[in-house]
Amino acid sequence: MHRFYTLQKSLKEQLNQIDELQSQIAAQKPLQPELWATIQQKLRVDWTYDSNAIEGSTLTRGETLFFLQEGLTVEGKPFKDFLDARNHADAIDFLYQVIRDERPITQGLIKEINALLLSGVNYTDAVNETGEKVKKTATPGQYKRLPNHVLQVDGTIHHYTEPLQVVDEMERLCQWIQEQLATQHPLLTAATAHYNMVRIHPFDDGNGRGARILMNLILIKKAYPPAIIRMEERRQYLATLSQADKGFILPFLVFVAKSLIKTQQVILENLNLPKEMS
Repeated sequence: MHRFYTLQKSLKEQLNQIDELQSQIAAQKPLQPELWATIQQKLRVDWTYDSNAIEGSTLTRGETLFFLQEGLTVEGKPFKDFLDARNHADAIDFLYQVIRDERPITQGLIKEINALLLSGVNYTDAVNETGEKVKKTATPGQYKRLPNHVLQVDGTIHHYTEPLQVVDEMERLCQWIQEQLATQHPLLTAATAHYNMVRIHPFDDGNGRGARILMNLILIKKAYPPAIIRMEERRQYLATLSQADKGFILPFLVFVAKSLIKTQQVILENLNLPKEMS
């Protein structure tokens, strides 16, 4: 009980810090519009690198930047890693178009994002009923037709939402997001939506990247930057998701809030850099 109140207090303080940092960003941003475009490019690279690295990509941050800027691959790295980098960056660009067009968050939109993430991917890795690793034909933008599950670090098998329940679960999620966007802090809506999409695991592949994109779409819609989950924090990220599976989502909300604060601090550091150098 003490830990619950400590986390609750921490989250409240983080939400206040997030809003204070956002006020500082809003004040600085109009003063340096040309620098803001470069910061957006940096966030696009960082977000793409970290999100794909969490899922097993072997590209370094530098290789991701080089590929996205120059379009050139690096010898010795799997082609799929470059394909995933391009697709993820394209998905980020798509988000900003979605926001400009004021499109609501719907199942159709989430399917479009998955189709972008899996564009050009012919198969996905899976485990069959006997525990063997197999390759399944990729189905970009389509909900799963067979159950999916994952072996957790503690040796237990975690089962996601059954295929027949996915449409109803995703519809409830989309409706909940629309209701919450106007009533609670965007960080809480975004992080909770992220967890629930991972919990449902509606697609055969791209669920983790898609959940992080959905989370950040919500934040960007409400004029906040993306909460970039860093590769070096992967263990804590998965641990707090696991806690949410057991009914205790507060640690995950705190974790995502910290990630957003780090993104905001990086933005402010870059906005203030020219003044420090002058």
